[in-house]
Amino acid sequence: MTATTLDTHAVEDRTPSSLPLRLMLAPAGTAPALIDGAWWPRTRDLAAELPALIAVLDPLWGRITRVTVNPTFWPVIPRKVPVAGHVVHVGWFKAEQDPHKLLLLSYTAGRWDLLVIPPETSPATAARLMATAADPSQSLTASGLIREAEFFRMAAEADWDSTRERVWDSEGGHEARGPISHSPARAVINQVPDPTEAM
Repeated sequence: MTATTLDTHAVEDRTPSSLPLRLMLAPAGTAPALIDGAWWPRTRDLAAELPALIAVLDPLWGRITRVTVNPTFWPVIPRKVPVAGHVVHVGWFKAEQDPHKLLLLSYTAGRWDLLVIPPETSPATAARLMATAADPSQSLTASGLIREAEFFRMAAEADWDSTRERVWDSEGGHEARGPISHSPARAVINQVPDPTEAM
């Protein structure tokens, strides 16, 4: 499955469930990893976001019957969410579950862990996170992936600032001002005629 990203400004009037799902999963048949893929919800509203996610995952993984989250980033956690003819139970674990992870359980097929990318994440960072989370060779936790993405974002901003400064210097920035020197001021003072010489 591939990630789908849309310009959210063009679709603000649509509900989250009517928009294409932003999801990327590890390739089928790969060795189990800490994370089985990434999900980028549009909001922090589980009741609105979960039905579309589970409707896509049910045919792939077997009927999802239970979901758990860490309540750190979810303001409201519904106990049950109706999904395409069945009900999914939602639970939460504060200390035991990574705050950036969604755990999905299917009675028939097992368990999957998805990285939850914060809704406010930029499209470029979200795309990088989705690709990394779907890579079966990666070994970071969900929070580890978020920290790594933040590190890359800060490094890119620092590199951008450094590049802007180099351009500014190349266009005359620091050198245009020249070094600060007091000698011209002394030269001007030395050129003032001595009043006693005029007499």
